[in-house]
Amino acid sequence: MATFISVPLKKSSEVDLAKPLSKFVTASYSAGEEQAEYIRAVEELNKLRRNALGRPLDKHESSLEILLRYYDQLCAVEPKFPFSENQLCLTFTWKDAFDKGSLFGGSVKLALASLGYEKTCVLFNAAALASQIASEQNLDNDEGLKAAAKYYQLASGAFSHIKDTVLSALNREPTMDISPETVGTLSLIMLAQAQEVFFLKATSDKMKDAVIAKLANQAADFYGDAFKQCQYKDNLPKYFYFQEVLPVLAAKHCIMQANAELHQSVLAKQKKRFGEEIARLQHATELVKTVASRYDEYVSVKDLSDKINRALTAAKKDNDFIYHDRVPEVKDLEHIGKAALVKATAITPPLSQKFTDLFEKMVPMAVQQSMSIYNQRKADTVNGQVGTMREATNLCNGVLASLNLPAALEDLSGDSIPQSIAEKARSIVQQGGLQSIEQLIKDLPELLTRNREILDESLKMLDDEETTDNELRTKFNQRWNRTPSGDLYKPLRAEGANFRNVLDKAIQADQVVKDRYNTHCDMIALLCKPENELNAAIPSANPTKTLQGSEVVNVLRSQLAQLDEIKKERETMEGEIKAVTFDMSATFLTALAQDGAINEEQLSVSQLDQLYSCYNQRVQASLRLQEELLGQVQTAHQEFSCLKQSNTEANQREEVLKKLASAHDSYVEISNNLREGTKFYNDLTEILLKFQNKCSDIVFARKTERDELLKELQQSIAREPSAPSFNVPAYQSTPAAPAAAATGPTPAPRTVFQPTTPQQPPAKPNPPARPPPPTFTPQAASTTTPTNTPPAGTPAGNPPPMAPPTQAQGPPYPTYQGYPGYYQMPMGYNPYAAYGQYNMPNMPYMPYQATPGQGGYPGAPPAGGYPGYPQQPPQQQPYYPQQ
Repeated sequence: MATFISVPLKKSSEVDLAKPLSKFVTASYSAGEEQAEYIRAVEELNKLRRNALGRPLDKHESSLEILLRYYDQLCAVEPKFPFSENQLCLTFTWKDAFDKGSLFGGSVKLALASLGYEKTCVLFNAAALASQIASEQNLDNDEGLKAAAKYYQLASGAFSHIKDTVLSALNREPTMDISPETVGTLSLIMLAQAQEVFFLKATSDKMKDAVIAKLANQAADFYGDAFKQCQYKDNLPKYFYFQEVLPVLAAKHCIMQANAELHQSVLAKQKKRFGEEIARLQHATELVKTVASRYDEYVSVKDLSDKINRALTAAKKDNDFIYHDRVPEVKDLEHIGKAALVKATAITPPLSQKFTDLFEKMVPMAVQQSMSIYNQRKADTVNGQVGTMREATNLCNGVLASLNLPAALEDLSGDSIPQSIAEKARSIVQQGGLQSIEQLIKDLPELLTRNREILDESLKMLDDEETTDNELRTKFNQRWNRTPSGDLYKPLRAEGANFRNVLDKAIQADQVVKDRYNTHCDMIALLCKPENELNAAIPSANPTKTLQGSEVVNVLRSQLAQLDEIKKERETMEGEIKAVTFDMSATFLTALAQDGAINEEQLSVSQLDQLYSCYNQRVQASLRLQEELLGQVQTAHQEFSCLKQSNTEANQREEVLKKLASAHDSYVEISNNLREGTKFYNDLTEILLKFQNKCSDIVFARKTERDELLKELQQSIAREPSAPSFNVPAYQSTPAAPAAAATGPTPAPRTVFQPTTPQQPPAKPNPPARPPPPTFTPQAASTTTPTNTPPAGTPAGNPPPMAPPTQAQGPPYPTYQGYPGYYQMPMGYNPYAAYGQYNMPNMPYMPYQATPGQGGYPGAPPAGGYPGYPQQPPQQQPYYPQQ
């Protein structure tokens, strides 16, 4: 009696997870122990997929454990990698579990660049394997019953989870096997079977009949719901799998209802309701007869039928001879209660008992993205404070250079090189002089060209693939049903436009540096000359030794010393600001765990204020002090200029000294700018290479998807008929094989649906429709047509066609008063045994070669033709048009 339904597994194409994930890890994490650990984890994940999907799985708990471990790992890894069509693009291809293909092409399959699709299909396989393991259990012992109930409930929960999540996990229409309608039906079937297992457990434990009756009644209700669900969804019965399942569900509904009535009859007997006992046993008998007459090839009910018949015979005998209790109608019986002891298992990862997260130390992508934005905010804060201090220092140097300070204080002799100018000249020579700057300027265009070529090549790959996609979309129209490349590449094109804008700004900055260099290159070249040539190039002036030791000179020197202290303090502060570190990942992880989301802006701004507020105050104090000192320096310099003797030579000398001081400051700034520009281009090259790899990966994935879709389209086009359909004569048609003789997905050993009885000979094909009678003259008709000619049309023995049901029908019930008509399964019939021969003149009959032991046939029709058929005229036109 116990026939259980299991689900076949989906098949997946091989996917290499190691290469793209390793590339992402290498690009996202600096070389070291952490990167090596993540790459090892990627290889383990790839190996786990091959073990779970790359080989046939045994119907054993260990195989299910592998599937569940892989599913848990997918759930754990999903938030830690940017799986999407325009970032980390991995295409997964899965075949429809129920579609076995056809003679002209392979089975239905779908390829999607979606990790949610992979998770859905893996969970489907876990549910299918759980149903197969449950069907393999020995239901004659408690361990087998408990295991079967556990796995059926797990399968029901998994199918139900897919039903709720599949549409949000996929961005396209799923294949029919994982559609909400299909998995919803499978979930109901698994739940019904789990309830039946509990009924078997209660029966083996000899629990009270009232409890067993409620368990059986609930199981019957579950099977009835599953049967109605199969009928209600028009697209499910097209699968041969559901054609096999439908009669089993109908039979199980009747069997469970019969069991409920049987055990409820025992309860009625205990309460001395002997008429009710007989009514319930009669109802159970009718239910079992229905199963035996229609579904005997699927489910055997002989034992149950014998048990019910013995109980009914005894009950009738006792009632007839002793109790004489009235037997009520079935519709008047009290409804049997229900007891649902099963529930679909909730799918809450981790499902595996041995699961360990391979990427436990890797933070989720939400945290990684928040960290990236935080680091950018931090860099902006640091650059802002450092830039403010550098601007203030440059301003100070510019003001002092315009005043020829401190050279004016050191050049009181009027004929020697000032000490500060000599030190600046030596500093420039030590840094490489003009040659180092010219080399840096020469390298910039090469670096710029390299970055431009990388960016252009990356965008060209996107353009070429998008052009191909548009051409195929124009060619195939609606059949080309994948995401347009133009929509998919929008984020990448925006990123490329941003890189283009960055390069344009860098070119402008390079030009500013070159212009500044051209302005000061003569003075810088003068500072690079030997000391005697430098001294000769500086005009001499009359000595002003009277100013040496004066109070104004001492004041200026004191103020300049304070300004030098401010500059040194800024250099120290700049190092401290750059050295500030704080790990925000813990803060973001805590926020993600508590709120399910990260308010990055609020958390980052608050933390940066705490870290840099004190430095910001020190920078502002330094700016105020510098402004105050520069004002004092300008006042003191005016007094110094008034005391100093002025002549043409002195003015020329002071002007040259100012230019030399300004040239030194410009050299330092230009060198720093050029080195920063070189570093910028080199860093940008790495970023653009990553961008190029990202473009290459998505273009490759799109090409793979395009080739797969083209192959499917070619197969579908090949399967399309080349000519309009036409009606084939009925006698040329081959009757469909009975469902039991066809091949298709069948459950595990306990779920074999094929009949065990010898195969019946196929029914005779239906003959073609009879040709219309020829036209006769009234006289001919009166002489040749018998009076008992039956009317043309369908013979009386042919049942009228049935209208399709307007709504889902319930499982079949026996027909008796109080129950409406039951659902009629399609059955073949042969309305005509054979057609007679038309009496054609001049057409001799061949003698029939009789088989030994068999009576012969008459050699010619009786005189006057066969009764009931009009005689044909001599020149009868052929029924079918001649080719």
